[in-house]
Formats: sequence, structure tokens, C-alpha cells
Amino acid sequence: AGQCVGDEYDPRLDGFAPDAVKGKPEALRNWAIEEMKATARAARNMGCYVVNGFMGSPIWKAWYSFPSTTEEMVEAGFQKILGIWTPIFDAFDGQGVKFALEVHPTEIAFDVYTTRRLLDVFNCRLTLGLNFDPSHLVWQGMEPHLFIREFSDRVYHVHMKDVAVTLDGKAGILGSFLPFGDVRRGWNFRSLGHGDVDFEAIIRELNAINYDGPLSVEWEDNAMDREFGAKEALEFVRQTNFSPSKVAFDKDMKK
Repeated sequence: AGQCVGDEYDPRLDGFAPDAVKGKPEALRNWAIEEMKATARAARNMGCYVVNGFMGSPIWKAWYSFPSTTEEMVEAGFQKILGIWTPIFDAFDGQGVKFALEVHPTEIAFDVYTTRRLLDVFNCRLTLGLNFDPSHLVWQGMEPHLFIREFSDRVYHVHMKDVAVTLDGKAGILGSFLPFGDVRRGWNFRSLGHGDVDFEAIIRELNAINYDGPLSVEWEDNAMDREFGAKEALEFVRQTNFSPSKVAFDKDMKK
């Protein structure tokens, strides 16, 4: 539903919505807004105090500046998100629940700079934090552990998800209108440990910021059996995760 809040309508959003509002942009958005408010209440009732999700974006289609994208267009997009989501976050505050945006292409925030801008637009409101998912950062060419360092106080949840970048000179990173799993694509999601994500660097960075939340496996690999992959992924997380040191070795050696 969060995607339907911030996106400009197109028929793909109907897949998220009940029949009564399909094909009706204003009704669909209003339904999505109320759905997100209800999500905060449901989360509180279940004893869950962080909700992960998407916010959508009215300006994602303008990410590539041709025809030219003006600063006024970009600012208007961020202000629209501010206006639409503020009442939702008010409802979250009323329930004592936080919202963790998954930074992701198609969202209003998809890299470090857009994430910083989003947080600033909301005056760094504590209701809004981040669901850290390294896979979407790696295929864009970013270093996920540096994202954690940049937003150390806003990492509310962590997805363990891997991706392999397989640029072969024929396909770029934009997907080529090929389905996920197609070997001709420039990148594909992989089961944990079978891609390019440096999970050790991520765990070390999470330890450095004293993150103590879940490491939630989001599993996608079209080339691997799901049950096999799920079991393997669980074992991978257990082997990769470690607690931070409680001693400063050089200091202790002087004693």
C-alpha cells in the first residue's frame, strides 16, 4: 500500500489494491493512506514497533534528466511526499511505531543523496528510518557498509539479501526489459553468499553502530530451489554474524 501512497497512478498499482478502487487514482491513494494508518495500529497490537515498507515516488520517472528535469520538479516531488506522508507518520507516532523505508529504485529515496534529502525534508523526524537492504545498493554501484555509516542512527531494520552483477558488455544495469533470473541481465538477485555483497563488512559496520535488531533474510534466486536456498541462507547468516568485541586489545595488553 505504501507504494500506492506516493506514486503517480499507473495500472500496475491496481495489483496492490482491492477491486473497489482499481482504476480510480484518487480513491486508490485514499485507500492506501488509510491502509498505512491501519498498519500502524495492527503493528502495535501485535507488539511490533517497526514497520518496513515503501513510500512510492511521484518523480521516479524523472530520474534520468531527459527531457530535462528541473530542480523545481524534484523539490515539488519531495514536498508532495512530505504532505502525503505526514498524516500517516502522525498515526504511527500515535501508536508508538516507526516506519523503515527500504531504500530502493522506484522510491523517493534510492541512494545516499536522495535518502539524506528525504530525511531533511521531514526535519529528521524519528518516525522515519530505514530498512537497510544491500542488494539494491550494490547493483547501483554503491558500497553498502558506507550507507550504514552515513545513516547510523536511522537503520531500524536489516535485510540480508544478495545480488550478483554480471555485466558482460551487452546489458547494463537497467534490466533490459528482461525478467528477473534471465542470464542475459546485467544483474540478478542471488541466494546469500552467491553474489557480490560483502556481508562481513556489513556486520562489522552494524556492530560499530550497536545495531541489535533482526537480520531478516529476504530470499530471491530464480536459479535455485527455494527450500534448499532458505536452509542454506539461514546457515550463512549464522556463520557470518558475530558479536562485537568487548575489549580493546592494545589497551588490555598494557595491563
